[in-house]
Amino acid sequence: MFIVEMLKSIIFGIVEGITEWLPISSTGHLILVQEFLKYKDQNAAFMEMFNVVIQLGAILAVVVIYFDKLNPFKPGKTAREVQKTWQLWAKVVIAAAPAAIIGLPLDDWFDAHFYNFISVACMLIIYGVAFILLEKRNKTVEPAITNLDRLPYKTALYIGLFQVLSLFPGTSRSGATIVGGLLNGTSRSVVTEFTFFLGIPVMFGASGWKILKFIIKGNTLGFGQFFLLLVAMGVAFGVSLYVIRFLTDYVKKHDFTIFGKYRIGLGVLLIVYGIFKAIF
Repeated sequence: MFIVEMLKSIIFGIVEGITEWLPISSTGHLILVQEFLKYKDQNAAFMEMFNVVIQLGAILAVVVIYFDKLNPFKPGKTAREVQKTWQLWAKVVIAAAPAAIIGLPLDDWFDAHFYNFISVACMLIIYGVAFILLEKRNKTVEPAITNLDRLPYKTALYIGLFQVLSLFPGTSRSGATIVGGLLNGTSRSVVTEFTFFLGIPVMFGASGWKILKFIIKGNTLGFGQFFLLLVAMGVAFGVSLYVIRFLTDYVKKHDFTIFGKYRIGLGVLLIVYGIFKAIF
């Protein structure tokens, strides 16, 4: 029976690794998958913590892929390169600040009121439409910011403010930041890469916060639960290594329209399923 539970962890890890970086909402997909593949005998507190902490596997992939670029202490870097690295981190911190200031105190409230099929579906559809409309506009508008080194601090803050909107389940953290960047004249490649980096403090912070709340509420993590979480994180890490590279190459030649259409389709599917479940 434990092997079956481990296979579920592998599936959850695959879903997380794919959907964390593509702007299609990891929450929306995890809700749908867990509707049919629930862990046996796992309480709500563990699942709430699991759905966030699994993201650590995904974010570690960013650290591995971009370690040299993100490491200001890398031997051989020139003074100018070190300065650029610190400036990048400053922009990441500035962009992450709104999510920390607004997100932490309101996290439980958003989960309590919007963590359901209909709310998630609506966010999927709304941002799906936003992607389609933005890309239609961008066919006639050239991006003003095409180099990450030249991303202004105020634009980083602007993108960070959009990230706060991802508190609504189904929005997609990457989806919200990409929309914010596109609206502010940032190229697809620049905003995609910045979204990867912005996930580092945000996901580590969110995971730490969920673990802390899990412990404060008197919950304990058994060995079996820890193993299931570790497997899911490991798979999410491996899948993310591929997905991050795929998306980086994809946005150099394509736009986000296909993701907008996919979001709308998934949102409609969730609404239909939610209504069907409520009736029957």
